[in-house]
Amino acid sequence: MLKFEPTTVLHPSNSPALPLVCDSPHSGTTYPDDFGYKVPFELLRRGEDTHVDALWGHVPAVGGTLISANFPRTYIDPNRAVDDIDPALLDGQWAGPLTPSEKSRLGYGLIWQKMDADNLIYSEKMAVGHVLHRIQNYWRPYRDALDKAFKQSRERFGGVWHLNLHSMPNNAFERLGFGKDRVLADFVLGDRDGTTCEPGFIEVVEQSLLKHGYTVARNDPYKGVAVLADLGRPDLNQHSLQIEVRRPLYMNEDTRERSDNFKVLQAHLTEATAEIAAYVKARSSL
Repeated sequence: MLKFEPTTVLHPSNSPALPLVCDSPHSGTTYPDDFGYKVPFELLRRGEDTHVDALWGHVPAVGGTLISANFPRTYIDPNRAVDDIDPALLDGQWAGPLTPSEKSRLGYGLIWQKMDADNLIYSEKMAVGHVLHRIQNYWRPYRDALDKAFKQSRERFGGVWHLNLHSMPNNAFERLGFGKDRVLADFVLGDRDGTTCEPGFIEVVEQSLLKHGYTVARNDPYKGVAVLADLGRPDLNQHSLQIEVRRPLYMNEDTRERSDNFKVLQAHLTEATAEIAAYVKARSSL
């Protein structure tokens, strides 16, 4: 394991390389000393995709690259666009345009402002310089690592197949404002409604999961956000797919501890990783 930057960990291929790039942007559990949050720490941790990088730890063994963040998404979210900032968060004037998304309006943009409607993360506005510090020392190194991995795959193989790896809370539909009655699938595969990867890529992932008895949904409720929109360009032979796994399948959502089923799920995802690698190898004519 080699550090690309102090805040980002790069796990390079340890077998013949493939143009397979996987990233876990939200599995970080190292909380910076200057965070300044006011909510209970246990509540803050609900933003983590805890252990997702470990679930997919077999990626380097099949020739892929795995990138993971050390820092938590609640501090700064490397999966968001760098200008996805609510101006109301800032104590000062931002030098340049901002493009806050719907996520920012809800409080979950580049810099999270709340955990839910009743729990604001900060008691006051944030200095512009502190936001820039988070971008330069956390967001930027992560995105640079991802961009570098993409560039190397394109240059060497003429394309890249990318998995953006996440986990989702069991009450995802309720948290997103869709009510309590809808049943969440075990896995949600997001390709922004068929626009960010070739059909065969999502199909091989889906079939690998279905054969183990998991339920799988496409783009419901998660379609993929800024990273997929930026990097998923099938016209350029860049194929990006977001994978969300339901957290109770492998951990206790309250304590963040791995459950007895963790190793079972990890083994199934190790098998899926090998099947994905075989697909990428065939598609890249290796």
